[in-house]
Formats: sequence, C-alpha cells, structure tokens
Amino acid sequence: MNTGCASLPGLSAPLFGLVLTGGQSQRMGTDKAALPYAGQPQLVRAFTLLSLRVASCFVSLREAQRNDPLRRHYPAIVDTLEGCGPIAGLVAAHTAYPHAAWLVLACDMPLMDGASLDVLIAQRAPRYHAVAFRSEHDSLPEPFCTIWEPAALELLGQQVAAGRLSPRRVLVGEATRVVAAPSPVVLHNVNTGQERERAVEMMNTMRNVARNG
Repeated sequence: MNTGCASLPGLSAPLFGLVLTGGQSQRMGTDKAALPYAGQPQLVRAFTLLSLRVASCFVSLREAQRNDPLRRHYPAIVDTLEGCGPIAGLVAAHTAYPHAAWLVLACDMPLMDGASLDVLIAQRAPRYHAVAFRSEHDSLPEPFCTIWEPAALELLGQQVAAGRLSPRRVLVGEATRVVAAPSPVVLHNVNTGQERERAVEMMNTMRNVARNG
C-alpha cells in the first residue's frame, strides 16, 4: 500500500522518499549502496522499501556518482553542497521539492524493514516538524531514518548556511516526535566489513525465525 499518497488529516505536504547514497564509504572500502543483502544491492532494497510508501522516491548522490551503473537507473537528486555529508542530500531534496515532506533512509541500514517505516508514517501529525526513531545508543533522534517535514528542512537549511552541520540539533525539541523503533536492530549501521558480517548473520537469523515461526 502506498501510504505516502494517502491523505492524512491536517497534513498538506506529500510524503516523498530519499535514499541517502552519497557517502564516500571510506571505512567500508567499497560502495555501501552496492553491497548485497539477501541477494540484492542495499540501494535496491532501500529504494523498494521507500517507494512502496511514498508519492515519489529518489536517490541522493554526489555529482561524481551520477553515471554510476547502479544509481543511474533511479530518479536522482544530486548534492549541491560539499563537505556536509548526508546533510547535503537533505538540503538538495528540500531545494528541489520545498513543499514535500521526506522519508529519509541511509543506505547503511540494511536491517530496516517496512513495518518499522510504517510506524514512522503513522506518527505524522500537524504539530510535529519531524518524526524520528530514538537511537538505542544515546536516546537522541536518529536523523537518517526520519520523516522531515518542510519546516524542519527549512530550519536545517538555515543552520547549514550558518555553518552548523548537526542534523540532530534540528531534531532535538518538542517539534519532533521521537518514537521507539519496533526492534533496535533496524537502526543498526553498517560501516565496516565486520559490521556487515554481523548484519548478514542477524538477517539470516531473523529470516530463519520467520520461516520456522
């Protein structure tokens, strides 16, 4: 069901999706978006998860990645800022579609699932500028699996222009609805080969439990 297209009471902004793939993958040593999980590159898995739930879906990338064999098959939003990390993707998305809300998912979260994204979407409300999961590590909002409403992205853009590059700074406050993830593993970041091995093991365990349960 494409819940992003549904008309939610009091919410005027359509929900778009953005897969963040513009990182350098330096710690991994290879492109994290292309790493296979359950037989598919992570970019394919993440894009599929989002596209089923939003009105339009895009891949965030750097100019140098525009003709990448994997990324070029998807609608793209190209970073216009340098040296900002994933924030550049959020700013570029808001610039391209300033009236849209964005369900953002980093490509280094291979254990994220549709049910968890549905939890975020169900929590949208007019009084909130963002809906985020609570990080299991520090209890702060997780900025890269979050619904950013236009007001939050406007504030983020202002902070970036002022030289402040912390997306969490925008999300900390009463304007953000922070919710617990259905399972803490869905927010597991994969940035190294060792972390990827652990994620694959966890994914296989969850699939076996689901198959036998």
